[in-house]
Amino acid sequence: MRLAFLLYKYFPYGGMQRDFRRFVEEVQARGHHCRIYYIDWQGDKIPAAEHRKVPVSAASNHRRNERFLAWVNNDLAADPLDGVVGFNKMPGLDIYYAADSCYLDKAMNERGRLYRRGGRFRHFADYENAVFGSASSTEILLISDTEKAKFKHHYHTSEARMHMLPPGISRDRCAGADAADRRKAIRDSLGMARSEHLLLFVGSGFIKKGLDRAIRALANVREAQPHQTIRLVVVGQDRERRFRRLAKKLGVHDLVHFLGGRDDVAELLLGADTLVHPALDEAAGIVLLEALVAGLPVICTDVCGYAHHIAAAKAGMVLRSPFLQEDLNIAVLRSLDGVYRSQCRETGLTYAQLTDLYSMHSTGAALIEAAIAHKQERGND
Repeated sequence: MRLAFLLYKYFPYGGMQRDFRRFVEEVQARGHHCRIYYIDWQGDKIPAAEHRKVPVSAASNHRRNERFLAWVNNDLAADPLDGVVGFNKMPGLDIYYAADSCYLDKAMNERGRLYRRGGRFRHFADYENAVFGSASSTEILLISDTEKAKFKHHYHTSEARMHMLPPGISRDRCAGADAADRRKAIRDSLGMARSEHLLLFVGSGFIKKGLDRAIRALANVREAQPHQTIRLVVVGQDRERRFRRLAKKLGVHDLVHFLGGRDDVAELLLGADTLVHPALDEAAGIVLLEALVAGLPVICTDVCGYAHHIAAAKAGMVLRSPFLQEDLNIAVLRSLDGVYRSQCRETGLTYAQLTDLYSMHSTGAALIEAAIAHKQERGND
């Protein structure tokens, strides 16, 4: 098969982008040709894949998206392929990978009536409807039961088109026999003493992932337990300025360390003492499960699509909605207890052995093959 993969922007540290790469590589491993359409690409290209940069720009994202789709459609008309796989919502997809949360649900519940009269709303609502609406034939690969329920509520999407995938944790995130040595090495490289508590925050998109909440919880530890040695290490590609200002305002700027995007997240998960992920909105949250399989206790909000795994594994604390800063403060203070963290580690690692947290990309690739094969059969009828 010859397949097109569509993504507006690729960078190596985003969760959806990492899934994009692994899906392309899995499809290639099955012997298929992959052509990638994109507007912006950061990092290494995918070997053996055909990369086509779409040369469009606009003053607004929704105008840019429309020009992207028009350019891709013209290119596919001139040089056709067997199927189209999208990682952003747009018309004309054969398969859509649903990494993003339901736009219409957020627009209806978190935005005012005036917002819903604008061109931005019409664009994103129309593009989402083109995937999930009753008139669509797009096959949908889902990663969150919570978001699936929202899509079904707003669009009455056919159950037959919605395919729930297992998580897709990379095996290099799992704690192995050398975990203790790797933990010591990464902590030494960061200048972390053995007695220091390392809070780890991982995520590109600091506002959406709740970094301000994590910084406030850190400040609460300093106030409640001034003799506790603790640091917050922030990993991710985003603007830091407003969060540095907040840390300075709260008197913890010396305890917050911004590392930028990193390729050694697996080591950092082993070196940390607690993962803190108090997200405002998170369709899945792959880092929650990466922490779980590394034996790292997790603090997260219940809006995260994968939060139910943390609760089921008893691998940390899931904060209930509506979010209260005091709940997070209490959770972080509790995570300072070494006995509690040891319990979370043991139950989390047991859960990781008994639960399929790894086969997303092979399962999804098989579904892509089946969907395109079915499309070709219909075309031959």
